[in-house]
Amino acid sequence: MTKNSSSTTSPRWTGLVPVDDTALAVTDTGGPGIPVLYLNGQFATQGYWRRVIAELGPQWRHITYDERARGKSRRSADYSFEAAVRDVDAVLAARNVDRALVVGWSYGAVVAAHWARRNPQRALGAVLVDGAFPHDWLDDAMEQRIRKLFRRMSWFLPLLRPTGLAPRMTAAQQAESNIELGKLSRERELRPVLDDVTVPVRYVVASGTSFGSRGDEQERIRAGLDTVTAHNPHIEIAAKVASNHGAILKKDYPAVAQALRDIAPHPEDRTGGEA
Repeated sequence: MTKNSSSTTSPRWTGLVPVDDTALAVTDTGGPGIPVLYLNGQFATQGYWRRVIAELGPQWRHITYDERARGKSRRSADYSFEAAVRDVDAVLAARNVDRALVVGWSYGAVVAAHWARRNPQRALGAVLVDGAFPHDWLDDAMEQRIRKLFRRMSWFLPLLRPTGLAPRMTAAQQAESNIELGKLSRERELRPVLDDVTVPVRYVVASGTSFGSRGDEQERIRAGLDTVTAHNPHIEIAAKVASNHGAILKKDYPAVAQALRDIAPHPEDRTGGEA
């Protein structure tokens, strides 16, 4: 079977993609445009991208999905970061796409960075939205703070699940996912990943706080980008926007869309995606 490039038209499709012990809810707008795969925030759903998708328009092929136990996707026994990276390949394979742009917000930015580094022949580029900042923000005190925060929320998280505002994961599982992200974000862990990326990468950076942060913690974390851009010419900061971490896809979606346009391959290069 020939895999999709921007020169191939695919029909719109919505459904479940089986992977490992679960199934992921996927939406593919189809069409002949450049495929863009959207990677969600840690406990977010694919609906967060609707403004970016509308801004880019139907000339692009938009592929969104809910991560394990988020949105309409099913539960799993594995909520690890490595499972999240494997799911990128599973979704692309299910939609018959070999090469794509990836855009990730928050947790999804780290997934996008790892996937782009591991797949330089398949990644057309990556846009990282207020995430994938190499910084040692996780210490013993922060780990305990995360566990305490999710324990305190454990009583009402189940009440939010029917609305889609909380994943079908336990509070402990959510805390462990957060802690794993902190370990992966450490300078010694994330910097080598970013240094090795050989495809165009653009950051769209928010301002202010994120959920659970205090004072200027988030801005100090973002400052780690200075050394990243200095070491890798493929990586640039496309925009620093006024929105805070949680509101960036709602309020500054034009900047995210523009970053994707900036790294999109030229028309003569777009037929290179067929396997």
